[in-house]
Amino acid sequence: MKTWDVIIIGGGIIGLSLSIALRKRGARVLVVERGEPSREASYAAAGMLVECSLETPALLQPLATASARMYPEFVHELQDESGVDVDLRDAGTILFPPPEHVHERAGFSAESLLPAPLAQLEPALGDVTRPAIFLQERSVDPRALGAAAVKAAKHRGVDVSSGSEVTEILISDGSIGGVRTDKTSYAAPVVVNCAGAWAGNLGPQQFPTRPVKGQMLSVAGGPRNTPRHVIRSPEVYLVPRSDGRVLIGATVEEAGFDKRTDPATIEQMHRAALHLIPALGRARILEAWAGLRPGTPDNLPILGPMPTPGYFVATGHFRDGILLTPVTAHVMAQVVTGAKPEYDISAFSPVRFQA
Repeated sequence: MKTWDVIIIGGGIIGLSLSIALRKRGARVLVVERGEPSREASYAAAGMLVECSLETPALLQPLATASARMYPEFVHELQDESGVDVDLRDAGTILFPPPEHVHERAGFSAESLLPAPLAQLEPALGDVTRPAIFLQERSVDPRALGAAAVKAAKHRGVDVSSGSEVTEILISDGSIGGVRTDKTSYAAPVVVNCAGAWAGNLGPQQFPTRPVKGQMLSVAGGPRNTPRHVIRSPEVYLVPRSDGRVLIGATVEEAGFDKRTDPATIEQMHRAALHLIPALGRARILEAWAGLRPGTPDNLPILGPMPTPGYFVATGHFRDGILLTPVTAHVMAQVVTGAKPEYDISAFSPVRFQA
């Protein structure tokens, strides 16, 4: 039976990027994905690389900052090895924060917030009189990013098993021995659980992950380069793509594993988007969908070793999975191969949930 050095459960952007990082360190890697690689939370995401947000937990800020700075090189490498353009944009973000949060954190103030008058920065904006903040953030197309990661991983020699759900993590003499799926078994001395919202359901030790539903829609066919920037408000956000699409999102719902969309919710987000950019009324609704983010009780990711030797976890990134991908792959490859991690991830250890 063929064996590997590392088996990664979950073929989302986190698992795929980690597989590439481990291959760079010489490991033989198998990714086992229950469906199609990069078609769950990664596929549903908007792709805003929000380095500094009022919602970002303070403990997570160092990783968020590091990962945002890694993105240009991370993307260049994926594009070079895959031939896929992932649409990394750096036009920046116009943020309309809730009034009560304008002065809440350093760098968020209502004075000298914009490098130019708002109407000059974003001419298509409607009658919006709230204070605005300009943030030099990037965005990326997660669907293209996932497609690039799949091709780059295979280019690097990563084995990928699609349509195969892991049902059991195998233990041999007290240590990891591999995984059993609904079809077969695979052997490896190391297993990394990157199964997103489904990760907490697998043994030998369980941990509390849950699906957090997010509904979104996209429009196309509106005026060219409208909007020019990512726009974030308390009601809705808009993320433009270079191909003319504009993504509009997103809800945060505790709805279990239900991925159905609600027409009334989609219409409400659409109206909120048109209030910000009235010209999008000339665009047609292209698609509506829902994804399941992996949430945790403290809204922090779960990164690091489990008590069973050879078992590691990298999940629970909630709304920051795309942003945190480069740093997660980097630091978890170090941890899995026994190197000293470049960043302190002790606050995200899975053992914080063990009784």
